[in-house]
Amino acid sequence: MKTATTTKKPSAKSTVAKATSPTAKGKVKPKRTAAEGLRDLFIDELKDIYWAEKALVKALPKMAKNVTTPHLATSIVNHLHETENHVTRLEEVFSLMGEKAVAKKCDAMDGLLKEGESILEDTEPGAVRDAGIILAAQKVEHYEIATYGTLVAFAGTLGEVRVAELLKETLDEEKNADAILTYSAYHNINFEAELADEE
Repeated sequence: MKTATTTKKPSAKSTVAKATSPTAKGKVKPKRTAAEGLRDLFIDELKDIYWAEKALVKALPKMAKNVTTPHLATSIVNHLHETENHVTRLEEVFSLMGEKAVAKKCDAMDGLLKEGESILEDTEPGAVRDAGIILAAQKVEHYEIATYGTLVAFAGTLGEVRVAELLKETLDEEKNADAILTYSAYHNINFEAELADEE
């Protein structure tokens, strides 16, 4: 006697398993050096922001030289000194973590600084360029605020109290630098740039 064959519908569980299997489309295969724990990820991100801060130390003087608003130039120079301290502070963090201070290229900061260069090339000296420099600088600050905020949280989770305190100092300085840039933009530079459009 011939028995009828029935097609079994896949269960929701098997569908989920298939979607999350290693062969699923879009699944990223980790490098051999990939972080396996939170501490590894934390150290990796410290290397990333260490590179970013060192690159910023080189970029800020050029920004300051291309600004025409005196108080904005002063703000950038002041933040340059803070950024130099951020590099030193990160070196202390590495030491506290028992790690060598090593920089790993930060693609995000590299891209932001290149974008800043193009803003200089695309604007005439004056209020319009100053507004563009504020734009570029605030993009950098927002990236740093996001990074340091996460690193503070990671350090806290790992029980690294002193490390978290040091990173929080930098986070507060980045937030203050961003607030100063916002003040400069909204209290004269953006309006002067607008007036330049009307001339």
